[in-house]
Amino acid sequence: MTTAAQTQVKPRRAWSPSQIVLTLLGTAVSVVFLSPLAWALFTSLKPETEAVAVPPHWLPEDWTGQAWSAMFETGNIVNWFVNSVVVSVCVTAVVLLVSALAGYGFARTEFRGKAALMGVVMTGLMVSPAVLGVPLFTTVQQMGMVDTYWGMILPQCAPAAMVYILYKFFQGVPRELEEAAFIDGAGRWRVFFTIILPLSRPSLAAVGIFTFIASWNNFLWPYMVTNNPDLMTMPNGIATVMNSYGIQWAQLMAGGLMAGLPLIIVFVFFQRQIVAGVAHTGLAGQ
Repeated sequence: MTTAAQTQVKPRRAWSPSQIVLTLLGTAVSVVFLSPLAWALFTSLKPETEAVAVPPHWLPEDWTGQAWSAMFETGNIVNWFVNSVVVSVCVTAVVLLVSALAGYGFARTEFRGKAALMGVVMTGLMVSPAVLGVPLFTTVQQMGMVDTYWGMILPQCAPAAMVYILYKFFQGVPRELEEAAFIDGAGRWRVFFTIILPLSRPSLAAVGIFTFIASWNNFLWPYMVTNNPDLMTMPNGIATVMNSYGIQWAQLMAGGLMAGLPLIIVFVFFQRQIVAGVAHTGLAGQ
């Protein structure tokens, strides 16, 4: 007998009933989540008259990319995209810096008024951002930051939830690592940047990704603080896709897909960090 003949191919094990049920359930959930994206894509490839036809139908009868070209010709889509990138990246960078420093300070240092300040942070978790809209706008207006990048960025950089997430993570880091560094002559800042931050990469990645997504999707605050068309972000700019006949649904769907594309790319390339960050930060139940 040859070696190939002696090799026996193991038969594939039949699926158990539980595997079949879970597969069907996962397929059904995937269809539910993908259906709106498919509807938006097909609608963006229809003429405007067909997009508002009643009864609606899934596939276009007349396939056209008119809505996509119109978004670039009549809309300021490139400028909206750049504004969203600038605001989201700046907000993410500031939130990561502030939340990491504040979380480490609460977790590792003792000072007078620590409990009171921690209570203020916890209170921030219970207050809806919409409630603070008017006071924040009044403050920004008095500081002369209406219709500016800073006016859109700074009010989004008070990350109570992110401070608490990193605070809980830093509490779980063994103190022995820091004590060994202190014995070797390292200071608090060196310990923070060379030991604590490298250990907290998964949590920092999760905080950064969640902050970026929240800032990118933020509609209310940029809408309140700017009236300048050149400073509009993607959600605000897409909301203006109208003409004398009303909302242009095909263009609206095309703009929505373009606005969601960066978030899809972030998830595709950083899904490992998202899953690891959720596991490390304890967000799995939220």
